[in-house]
Amino acid sequence: MSLAVNDDNQVTIAAAGAIPSLVQLLGTGSPPGVQKSAAGVLMSLALNDDNKATIAAAGAIPALVQLVGAGSAADVQYEAAGALMNLFTNADNKAKIVADGAIPPLVQLLGAGSAELTQIRAARAVMNLSVNYENLVTIAAAGAIPLLVQLLRPGSRAQEFAVGALMSLALSADNKVTIAAVGAIPPLVQLLGMTLQRRRSAGQREHCRASLRTLRFR
Repeated sequence: MSLAVNDDNQVTIAAAGAIPSLVQLLGTGSPPGVQKSAAGVLMSLALNDDNKATIAAAGAIPALVQLVGAGSAADVQYEAAGALMNLFTNADNKAKIVADGAIPPLVQLLGAGSAELTQIRAARAVMNLSVNYENLVTIAAAGAIPLLVQLLRPGSRAQEFAVGALMSLALSADNKVTIAAVGAIPPLVQLLGMTLQRRRSAGQREHCRASLRTLRFR
């Protein structure tokens, strides 16, 4: 897996024809350890723009969507979520990931039953998906809003992505009401105060401000 982290190796590994074989290893016939390793390598290979399309063409997306579901081991879910996260940056891949039903299982990974690193990946994925307005209803219907609000708690390393997702979700009038109803405003205000006091990420600070501005107009 470590070889695929190198930019040159990502090209070499793909040119050697490894991607279709790796995708096959994601299947239900493989042991969880093999699925985890294959998803991890694909996650690294997907950092290369050309590889993103090749990975999708080899059929990886539906397999990865299945692996982020509740039937997979936690470490497999973590690697599969990372692979999907890196594939998102290709617009065609993002549409296919949504069409293949990735939103509900990714939302479930936001919950308290997931390890914090998995929550971070899931929150980042949900934030990326929420940029597309047509996904807002689906994300909310999957139960994302209360889970994202829980990730605003002090000490959560998924805060920045949770705030970014809530900012986008609040563009929907129905979501705006739900976000306020589940108690998002107090932790957003608190988080904004903390970012100002501690001079934390300017992006996080602006996300907090934007979320609060959007929620004002109910």
